Amino acid sequence: MSHTKEEKTEAFGRLIDILDILREKCPWDHKQTNESLRPNTIEETYELCDALIRHDNEATKKELGDVLLHIAFYAKIGEENGTFDIADVCNALCDKLVYRHPHVFGTTHVDGSKEVEQNWEQLKLKEKGGNKTVLEGVPSALPALIKAYRIQDKARNVGFDWEEKSQVWDKVHEEFDELKAEIDHMNPENMESEFGDLFFSLINAARLYGINPENALEHTNQKFIRRFNYLEHETLQKGRNLKDMTLAEMDAIWDEAKKKGL
Repeated sequence: MSHTKEEKTEAFGRLIDILDILREKCPWDHKQTNESLRPNTIEETYELCDALIRHDNEATKKELGDVLLHIAFYAKIGEENGTFDIADVCNALCDKLVYRHPHVFGTTHVDGSKEVEQNWEQLKLKEKGGNKTVLEGVPSALPALIKAYRIQDKARNVGFDWEEKSQVWDKVHEEFDELKAEIDHMNPENMESEFGDLFFSLINAARLYGINPENALEHTNQKFIRRFNYLEHETLQKGRNLKDMTLAEMDAIWDEAKKKGL
């Protein structure tokens, strides 16, 4: 179902009106601050990401609403502080989008999305108040796996990348060998460092082959959860305890889960 532009505008205005009322009349909403909302915003964002990876449209719609509420709430607090309101937020975003898409709103010609990304990074460096360095735009609070991917992606946009993507496997094998050598020496500090280097090289490989490493790992997490839940359920059904089973017995049930497509 698709709504008209007028219906979308009306719905957004309704949200702003309801938030204004809640901010004034609801004790909980009235006392919220940027600091108090921040942890909830992080939680809501993760819940949205969970719905997205499960391809759950209903849950995605709900979680998008929760995230949108937080965006409107921060804008409302900004309005009360006299610094900005939701119109300023929207206008700043629109101005940025127009500026960073000269191939759409201007006369710049591009050949494909890769060149769009490269131009985007260059424009960000030129913006007043924008990034002063290539990697400055990578948030420090990002989870390490996502941060590594973003670092590598930004470096790629200025030409710092392998000439041939297959070359990355030499680096992966090199890092793996260095890790094995440190494990043989049992030096905890060096082992951790080399493990990090190996992870970084694998994330680089994923990027080069068009694989999102965060999504890939989460799909594997979900697969493991499904199979382990099956193992646990089948074990309890037989009146046994996982701790009392041999690895071979657990592997047999695990293989059942795989055959069932879990």
